Amino acid sequence: MRALEFLSILRKNNMSIFSVRDIANLFPDAHVATLKNNLSSWAKKGYIERLKRDLYACVEPGLGSEIPDFYVANKLYIPSYISLETALSHYNIIPEIAVQVTSVTTKPGREFKNRYGVFIYRSCKNRAFTGYRIVSYEGYDVLIADKEKALVDFIYFKLRHGLAIDFDDERFDRTILKGIAWKKAIGYAERFNKVTLKKLTDCRKWTE
Repeated sequence: MRALEFLSILRKNNMSIFSVRDIANLFPDAHVATLKNNLSSWAKKGYIERLKRDLYACVEPGLGSEIPDFYVANKLYIPSYISLETALSHYNIIPEIAVQVTSVTTKPGREFKNRYGVFIYRSCKNRAFTGYRIVSYEGYDVLIADKEKALVDFIYFKLRHGLAIDFDDERFDRTILKGIAWKKAIGYAERFNKVTLKKLTDCRKWTE
């Protein structure tokens, strides 16, 4: 198969980021070794680019050349969802635009770097891996924490790393936080621990 034909098939299937397994499912009659060799060759020629082992992105003009970093984050490490500083910035709860894309996963924590940015993943237990939804972001469907879960994740992981939390120093938008669903946030905090729940309660009092 020629590279242009391959890219055309990806375009029809909306696969701007794909794994070797995705391609094997798309071409069940092909040998995996042959697919890997082709992908390696096409990456060297610049038709696609390697994001990590067995994961690639299209770079053909008009096909995935402007893949948003949120979508890349979801695909780099599965399962995961956007949260923490990145989600808080997305919701304007903090004023800073997050340089790194931060996500939560049930896998061990990891960090990846590529031309799309720096991607950091924090690990949580299965029972706390909730509170996210699918949203449309720059034309792509991405998994991102809701406001309440992003806040709780931020509190939990900061405390977990032994860091103090001063809500004034964090520059949280008090007005936005005042309007979140606190009952939902409390439910999320209870999935972590009492320390997180206590700090969330302090945050609620701070908004009043």
